[in-house]
Amino acid sequence: MNYSIDFRRKVIFTMEKERFSIQEKAKQFWIGFASVSRWINQIEPKASTTRQRKIDKSELIKDVEQYPDAYQKERAERFGVCQKAIWQALKKMGLTYKKTLRHPKAAENTRQTFQQKTTV
Repeated sequence: MNYSIDFRRKVIFTMEKERFSIQEKAKQFWIGFASVSRWINQIEPKASTTRQRKIDKSELIKDVEQYPDAYQKERAERFGVCQKAIWQALKKMGLTYKKTLRHPKAAENTRQTFQQKTTV
């Protein structure tokens, strides 16, 4: 439940003025103990984050075609959403691929050099 800032201030003010405990004030105002505890530290409600929720399917398909080896995290940054949103959209659209033994972004010559050094 969202309580107004005026109400929050009233609860905190009366608690300090009358020297009541948090439990007593919560009971008097019929609100949760945890709410009063939070209001003591931060009376203003936290701002919610506004992120894009919907991913345009046609844009996602274009992105997959243009960057077939991109990480979900990279796609998420381009679309302005979290990685999980990309994962869910790809799964819903059936756009998955199996991982290969060779990493698509790995430098093969660097890998061979490293393997030669470790086997000596």
